[in-house]
Amino acid sequence: MLMSSSDKAATLMYGPNAFRVVKPGHFVVCAMSGVPVPLEELRYWSVDRQEAYASAELSTRRALEDL
Repeated sequence: MLMSSSDKAATLMYGPNAFRVVKPGHFVVCAMSGVPVPLEELRYWSVDRQEAYASAELSTRRALEDL
């Protein structure tokens, strides 16, 4: 059976204001919760860690781990 890109996680490069799709897919996986985040809903990521987050709370919690 053929799989469409909506069945697979995308690979992204995260920049300060946007991300670039390296490998097509419909979603990325949140680095903190493991929850799939559809690309059209992705708002939070770390440029330094190159990680995506499902929410502002999870993004902040991850950033505080370095303190």
